[in-house]
Amino acid sequence: MPIVAQSTETTDWVSRFADEVIAESERRAPGKPGVVVASGLSPSGPIHLGNLREVMTPHLVADEVRRRGHEVRHLISWDDYDRYRKVPAGVPGVDESWAEHIGKPLTSVPAPKGSPHPNWAEHFKAAMVDSLAEMGVEFDGISQTAQYTSGVYREQILHAMKHRRDIDAILDQYRTKKAPAKKSQKPLDEAELEAAEGSGAAAEDDGSSGSAGYFPYKPYCGNCEKDLTTVTAYDDDSTELTYACTACGFSETVRLSEFNRGKLVWKVDWPMRWAYEGVVFEPSGVDHSSPGSSFQVGGQIVGIFGGEQPIGPMYAFVGISGMAKMSSSKGGVPTPADALKIMEPQLLRWLYARRRPNQSFKIAFDQEIQRLYDEWDRLDAKAADGSALPADAAAHARAVGTAAGELPRTPRPLPYRTLASVADITAGHEDQALRILGELDPANPIASLDEARPRYDKAEAWINTHVPADQRTIVRQEPDAELLKSLDEPSRQSLRLLLDGLADHWSLDGLTHHVYGVPKVQAGFPADATPKELPPEIKTAQRTFFALLYHLLVGRDTGPRLPTLLLAVGQDRVRTLLGE
Repeated sequence: MPIVAQSTETTDWVSRFADEVIAESERRAPGKPGVVVASGLSPSGPIHLGNLREVMTPHLVADEVRRRGHEVRHLISWDDYDRYRKVPAGVPGVDESWAEHIGKPLTSVPAPKGSPHPNWAEHFKAAMVDSLAEMGVEFDGISQTAQYTSGVYREQILHAMKHRRDIDAILDQYRTKKAPAKKSQKPLDEAELEAAEGSGAAAEDDGSSGSAGYFPYKPYCGNCEKDLTTVTAYDDDSTELTYACTACGFSETVRLSEFNRGKLVWKVDWPMRWAYEGVVFEPSGVDHSSPGSSFQVGGQIVGIFGGEQPIGPMYAFVGISGMAKMSSSKGGVPTPADALKIMEPQLLRWLYARRRPNQSFKIAFDQEIQRLYDEWDRLDAKAADGSALPADAAAHARAVGTAAGELPRTPRPLPYRTLASVADITAGHEDQALRILGELDPANPIASLDEARPRYDKAEAWINTHVPADQRTIVRQEPDAELLKSLDEPSRQSLRLLLDGLADHWSLDGLTHHVYGVPKVQAGFPADATPKELPPEIKTAQRTFFALLYHLLVGRDTGPRLPTLLLAVGQDRVRTLLGE
């Protein structure tokens, strides 16, 4: 199969794929402008972050092709004419009564209760469209409902029916073959299992074989609208087709040259579209890539329609960390909209851009998001001063913008963990948040929260929706008199040293230096002594000192970074709580 090579080199994978796509497009249509890449999404329920890789892989390649001055179309086929397979768990406004619609086209299923959208498919499509817009993804959307019901594919359908025996012969090569069982190197989490399921199209049957023979076309019933139908007769000359519905017993004879209420089965539909649209590049998920699967079989069937199989990689899982703790979990894995509530689009784009498609990775909804943001900010600084490695610089460039220009960004991108701590401590009081953020850097104070937005809003959303209540920070209202009274002299001395230098070090950097310096000074070393100059027990003394401060300020062993916490509490209240 013509699949793009999956190199293990550290060079930019997007550029390599773009090279191959441009060359392949020129080979197929010499001198013809325009490159077509494609994605397919089934709005059968919430479109999750695993599905997003189906879009981001061709998007990044298309954008690179566009940056090089070539015309390129990124098609997203909305598989909204697929059958409704099951009632997803935990979707608001949906109950078991939706099971009566199983077998109907997704566009014929009612939207969840309270939705402003006309049907099931449009409801879930809309959320994805909004997310893609926020991420700067440019695409041409194609509704398969519109294509089929308007007769766009009529010639292709008649052609497939005429060559049904050829199609059946190809499919028959794989019907008895089963993929060898693969040993998983590690247990798959729920997110990975959900991502592996893909759109569900890979699990569809490949057409009906009965006494009348094989047919690659499935009508939707004219009475109950379901696809639980069997073609019982077809005449090539007149195109008269007779079908019977096993759900309601309805049957009718129609002229297929005029009939628009049905579709080709998935394993024929996909290669038909490759040929119809002239697709050069389209990735496939693991659910489409096993022996006998739709991508492999489609590579042979596409020739019947006079086309060629696209090149494109198989893409790996996208996992989720912290999913079990998500208070907003709806019974499935998070969607791009869920991720964009807590992270800027640049970060989300970067997570997909920096890993080759065949590499799995995880998107963090737990504390790991703070580390990811630290890593991103370090890369951002290196990209700005020109010290980033070439592959890292390329991933950064693809994250911050597209060929159309840079995405909107936070004017003052303060550390995410700092913003999260401030949002945690201030609990929605914006005036307090502004006071604290204004004191982070006295030489260049922030004058408005808008300077820290949207990153501040994302950090606040993360605190409010993904940090358990028992891990939230609540500053003491009154001093812990009993603890203060029980302190030994070294502990009292450490508090005095902290308080004596508080005013002179009242900034984020100053307090960082000061709180780490107190145990050094107390042990007889300079406050700016480096770890190499200090005995190992200083680290133990620092941990003990920090734990004491956390207990006196928030009544716990740990909490937000102490410099941020001290700024948040404010000098006067810190002095009161520490017993001055």
